[in-house]
Amino acid sequence: MTPATRTILIATVAAFFLQFTLRGIENAFIFYPGDVLTHPWTMVTYMFFHAGVTHILFNMLGLYFFGPRVEARLGTRRFTILYFLSGVSGALLSLVLSPAPIIGASAGVFGVMLAFAYFWPHELIYIYGVIPVPARLLVIITTVLSLWSGFSGGGGIAHFAHLGGYAGAFLYLVWIQRAERRARGAFRRQVAKGAPRVPAGTDFRSIDRSSIHEVNRAEVDRILDKISAQGVDSLTPEERIFLSNFVPMDDRKPPVS
Repeated sequence: MTPATRTILIATVAAFFLQFTLRGIENAFIFYPGDVLTHPWTMVTYMFFHAGVTHILFNMLGLYFFGPRVEARLGTRRFTILYFLSGVSGALLSLVLSPAPIIGASAGVFGVMLAFAYFWPHELIYIYGVIPVPARLLVIITTVLSLWSGFSGGGGIAHFAHLGGYAGAFLYLVWIQRAERRARGAFRRQVAKGAPRVPAGTDFRSIDRSSIHEVNRAEVDRILDKISAQGVDSLTPEERIFLSNFVPMDDRKPPVS
């Protein structure tokens, strides 16, 4: 399991057990729309507490199944932002459309599920382990159901929080994709202006992925995978120049024998 997914899951389960050790403690952390100005932290803390065993079980199963793959795609920092941003946007939409208090990690988990469908729209999700549904269709179905249920009464479920989780995650993913395109465009313009040649023998294997900003990490991974599959000679001049920016200075020149 990936780091952020594991940490969130453990923290949420720990908070759930705390609820039953210290009865009523969750009341200080539930999000009450009318108290948002005096208790703004509850827009985050409500995500760690749940209404019952079934509630937390389904949420944590969703995080367990969708979280690791999404985190591996986005990186731990971006994934953490996505999760909590989805929770906050879920609280905000509930604030606007519903006066009822909310509790549970559903908005964050829905945001992670939206991200999964965003990157792998045709991946089959097996409902109850039996019914295969493409990820994108699952998001569409749950969106329609949440809209219908939310405006028809809710039935004790925070449907608008689910929709807010979807909305927050989608906007964040769009922002990330645009940032990545801007980064790639900047390097293309650098090449077009006649960027210097990459020294022969540059050791691309010395690149430290952890030191790369997450805006550029996905493109670096793609090029490194290309090297692994087809060799360094398969790189285009633009790819060489892009990758060389992340090679440590000591490894940019060929070794002397």
